[in-house]
Amino acid sequence: MKKNILITGSLAFDYIMDFPQTFEENILPDKLKTLSVSFLAQNFSKNYGGVAGNIAYNLGVLNQSSIVLACCGHDSQTYKNHLQKKGVDIRYIKETDDFTANMFMITDKNNCQIAAFYPGAMSKDEDLIINKINEKIDLTVISPTVPNAMKNFVKEAKKLKIPYLYDPAQQIPRIDVNDLKEGIEGAEILIGNDYEFALISKKTGFSKKDILKKVKILVTTLGEKGSLIETKKEQIKIGIAKPEKIIDPTGAGDAYIGGFLSGYVKNLSLETCGQMGAVLSSFAIEQYGTQKHSFSINQFKRRYKKTFKKPIEL
Repeated sequence: MKKNILITGSLAFDYIMDFPQTFEENILPDKLKTLSVSFLAQNFSKNYGGVAGNIAYNLGVLNQSSIVLACCGHDSQTYKNHLQKKGVDIRYIKETDDFTANMFMITDKNNCQIAAFYPGAMSKDEDLIINKINEKIDLTVISPTVPNAMKNFVKEAKKLKIPYLYDPAQQIPRIDVNDLKEGIEGAEILIGNDYEFALISKKTGFSKKDILKKVKILVTTLGEKGSLIETKKEQIKIGIAKPEKIIDPTGAGDAYIGGFLSGYVKNLSLETCGQMGAVLSSFAIEQYGTQKHSFSINQFKRRYKKTFKKPIEL
């Protein structure tokens, strides 16, 4: 039976550039109060992005349909068409009079990143209502958008008894501490990288042990070290899938979520879900931008089998 995944979060246009040196060697630590720098970048590209769009796209490349609940601007028709071609239900994407959100990202040779983000239409996400979706929702993804919208989506998901994946990510510093605690409390899945969990711990006072009492599944992505999936009963270490080339790490985390959820809604083991996330991430970092990678299901299966020494049925 088809499972419906509802994805909330940002839709954005991403402008991605590479800096061939390191930020560290071009910033004077003792002059941070008067910082004024300019980085001569290369490899400029404009891409479709935003966390909701990225996750929906990654689900689509694995033939898992999804519904996006988000706001976009008057400049978004090509983006909506792009998602629709991947099987994404775009009926609940609300168009506003503003511009679609824009993200400007520059990555140095150590894969450190500096970004600027203009929210635009995303500012209206707090007006969106899950209960107006005329479909049965099996799982909701609550990913970064304006904090009030994330707070509202958590409350609605709980009220409607819809399991949700909580991914506060870059909004952790901006989310009210009580709202952050509320989002964590009762989440089906909580996901983040090790740095984000350090921020969560500092802000909420929750230790990992505390968090594991509040969520069903805790997923920590560890970059080149893979990922760690934890429940109250077990720890599962997931290795990486080696990409053919490393071009752009932007969006690897969203690809991991897409791969993980593609397996999760099929009731595959948590180990397999994490491995699917790892394989999909490897495809994502082989291209500039977060929605440029494409492959056949057979190509995905071959890389999965080569990496984890076992076949997978999708």
